[in-house]
Amino acid sequence: MRFCRESTASFDVDVQKGFTALCPEELPVPGGESLAEPLNRQADFARLRLGSKDAHPASAIWREEAGKPQFSPVAGKNVDIRWKLHCVAGSTGHELIDGLPHPADYDFFVQKGVEPDMHPYGACYHDLAERQSTGVIEFLKMNGIDTVIVGGLATDYCVKTTACQLGRAGLRVVVNLEACRGIAAETTAAAIVEMRSRGIEVVESLEN
Repeated sequence: MRFCRESTASFDVDVQKGFTALCPEELPVPGGESLAEPLNRQADFARLRLGSKDAHPASAIWREEAGKPQFSPVAGKNVDIRWKLHCVAGSTGHELIDGLPHPADYDFFVQKGVEPDMHPYGACYHDLAERQSTGVIEFLKMNGIDTVIVGGLATDYCVKTTACQLGRAGLRVVVNLEACRGIAAETTAAAIVEMRSRGIEVVESLEN
């Protein structure tokens, strides 16, 4: 694919150890620990590199517990379903996978899901109603970016939501599947269909 590097950004979404086999008690995504190389190649197409992390508290109200299993509903304006506790700030699961830059070395970096009663999926807003910006969209537009290449974890949740948020903001969005992994085949396939229906370019590789 061809990109104008000057107006292109690369986005590493939630590529954390908590979403890999390195933290099997959290939310391991098959192959999640292998994304550093394709994400670093992806960044070569762009002038700016952005990243995000879940930074959850141990006291999160959406955490799985006895009698309240994963995927069961949880009440709250900015939560929807329960998950195994993952990516707790300061833990091993919160860390980016090996081979990626330190958060301070990205051009822009978002820590999200910090509040115990908020569990956003996308990296562009802190709340599910998409009223409280993380600053991503503003940063991109301020820097003359019109195209964003997205990779990360997981394709069917945070990658999909972030890509859709960027698309609604009027940006060209390219989801690079080589640099993504999904939680499950069925939900990943559905996410790809949804993204394409929203005008997002979903490609197997940037080399085509």
